[in-house]
Amino acid sequence: MTSAFRRAQRQSTLLLAIAMFGAPTVLAAQQPSLRAAVSRGSSSSTTRPKRRATKKSQSSAKKKASGPAWTAPHGASQLASDVGAALSAHTRSGQWGAIIVSLTRGDTLFAQNADAPMQPASTMKMYTSAIALDHFGPDYRFHTPVLRDGQIGADGTLTGSLYLRGSGDPSLSPRFWKDSEPMDVLAREIAAAGVKHVRGDIVGDASAFDGQLVPDGWKTSYLGASYAARVSALSLNENLVWVVVQPNGKSASVTLDPASTAIPVQSSVRLTGGSGGSIRASRQSDGSIAVRGSIGAHSGPLKYSLVVDNPAVFAAGALRASLQKLGITVDGQTRVGATPAGAAEVAAVTSPPLSEIIGEMDRESINLYAELLFRETEHDATKQVGSAANGLTYLRQFLSSKVGTSQTVVDVSDGSGLSQLDHVTPRSMVQLLGFVHHADWGPVFHAALPVEGESGTLKRHGKGAPSRGNLHAKTGTTNTVAALGGYVTARNGEVLAFSLIYNGADRWNAKAAMDQIGATMASFVRE
Repeated sequence: MTSAFRRAQRQSTLLLAIAMFGAPTVLAAQQPSLRAAVSRGSSSSTTRPKRRATKKSQSSAKKKASGPAWTAPHGASQLASDVGAALSAHTRSGQWGAIIVSLTRGDTLFAQNADAPMQPASTMKMYTSAIALDHFGPDYRFHTPVLRDGQIGADGTLTGSLYLRGSGDPSLSPRFWKDSEPMDVLAREIAAAGVKHVRGDIVGDASAFDGQLVPDGWKTSYLGASYAARVSALSLNENLVWVVVQPNGKSASVTLDPASTAIPVQSSVRLTGGSGGSIRASRQSDGSIAVRGSIGAHSGPLKYSLVVDNPAVFAAGALRASLQKLGITVDGQTRVGATPAGAAEVAAVTSPPLSEIIGEMDRESINLYAELLFRETEHDATKQVGSAANGLTYLRQFLSSKVGTSQTVVDVSDGSGLSQLDHVTPRSMVQLLGFVHHADWGPVFHAALPVEGESGTLKRHGKGAPSRGNLHAKTGTTNTVAALGGYVTARNGEVLAFSLIYNGADRWNAKAAMDQIGATMASFVRE
């Protein structure tokens, strides 16, 4: 979080607390003026710009060869005019929904189609971040245990099965496990508990969530891509497996990373002279992976990634492979099932704090993390099975009871924004941002957002612009959506919350408009 934002946030909070609303910790309940401004608009709001930028405003435009052009508006009406002009000038088709609110003054500075249902793309992750932080708190850690349903004999034989029970933990991933594999850690703990031989099965328990691995509204063309990994309460390695091919003497060695006994590999890779090569891997109808191509005898490793079809079986197979490396034998199968009541814990791994997971999710826009958090928040809060439908119900209750929105302003089929069926209103997004701004976990939410010109999906934006290092926002992009929502501090210190959502085919020009508007908001001063 920038020092400028901290100063602006303190100023904003003090002004709101003393001059307008009283205690600022619960925006919707304790700050009716701001809630009303966002809900209904105010005297300075506009649904459509009444005039284009004046000559004075145009003459103040900053021209940067490698960055956006922007204006330095003086006064709310000039800001509204300049923002409206930017929206209409850049895109040739499609629809905009936009709203800008001063969290310092409590007034709406611009609104255009603010109550229209719009596809949010990955700006949906802000809703998911908010419910997770509100329910769990930033310091919460996920717990993924292995349990046994039998006794361990004196000779180390377990007369039963081992159950790897998923808790929706997104962090069983190399992003967080850089020096070891989580299944190796669990296997070592199982060995330390005295287990040398398992008579039963290795069971992956994903029963915390329903069985829908692909949310409604995800396009079929997405499903082979890493950003559309399957959704399961038991997820490992972001539900991706790497096929690793490397020369090994007179043949090519083919392994999986992470190793898993649940996926057989069929290789026809040829070893050739020299270095380099080309490989291709594909899933077969029997669940195996077929690997083809060639690799040079002096080549380094070649890798090919695939989305895992059955994450729970994959994770259970990875645990079994880790047990085998330690010499622990397993007689039974690798399968999926629920952990029986009364099973005893023999090993467990814990995640980093939720704040770190959300930071990674929002800055890098990781869809799977959002899907897991969306379901697990609802599952933990309601004790019902985690599902997208139940997650929507929980989100709507959160928005109506704490943020102060109508329950009809969001209608989503997932927690990441990838679904084409997702719709939110720009006004609800700004209402959410207003609530978050004064929540005790608000600084964690804010720090997780990409910073223009500095981090995440905004790292390459804002060169030379006043919004660089200032604007903190979540991006959203699909083939038909460009969206940006977050915070920016105006030149006079006001903290502005904004939502800019474009639905249409001209998204590259829409992004240019967003860059311009971000810089314009950062240059804004009151008359």
